[in-house]
Amino acid sequence: MREVVLDTETTGLEPGEGHRIVEIGAVELLNHLPTGVTFQAYLNPERPMPPEAQAVHGLSDAFLADKPRFREAAAGFLAFLGEARLVIHNAAFDLRFLNAELAPLGQPALALERVTDTLALARARFPGAPASLDALCRRFGIDNSGRSLHGALLDCQLLAEVYLELVGGRQPGLGLDGRAAEDAGPAAAAPRAARPRPLAPRQTAAEAAAHAALVAELGPSSLWPGYD
Repeated sequence: MREVVLDTETTGLEPGEGHRIVEIGAVELLNHLPTGVTFQAYLNPERPMPPEAQAVHGLSDAFLADKPRFREAAAGFLAFLGEARLVIHNAAFDLRFLNAELAPLGQPALALERVTDTLALARARFPGAPASLDALCRRFGIDNSGRSLHGALLDCQLLAEVYLELVGGRQPGLGLDGRAAEDAGPAAAAPRAARPRPLAPRQTAAEAAAHAALVAELGPSSLWPGYD
């Protein structure tokens, strides 16, 4: 089963108020496991970046000025999605923006029925508990120490790990973890199936160059240079 974990960064909260997408990230899954195949695009929103939004994701007007418009990246983005089921955290937000961008291009809307919303999964599994991406990373012991700023591709990679835990952990569908696996005897210790395809490097040369440009623009006072 092919799924795509999807996330966006935007200039604000409502496309009806003229806000636009500035980054799309997507991670391919086969049978719930990341294949190493990803999609990322920084986008020129054709409008000024509000300071409060820049504080969240670090993407400035200057950095985005030479990036493609959504209409120029749409074909590649839709081709990457294909017919895959989508995995999104707080899906209503991202679908609202994506469909607002797709509509002027004459493209059909992405249907909510096509989406697995990990926010809804987390709230059903842990009622009353915090269900943000950071909170779920802490709950499942997933390292999110590099997430000082939001980034669509980074958030997708973290969400892919969270999603695997939400649907059953490292052996999805078996229902075995911890003590239950020990009690199940030798059959539970069988080797895990190999990934559908070997993991490729997560970062392409273009992504590395875009990241380096962003880090340079943020300057030496930011946290990012220490992670390069």
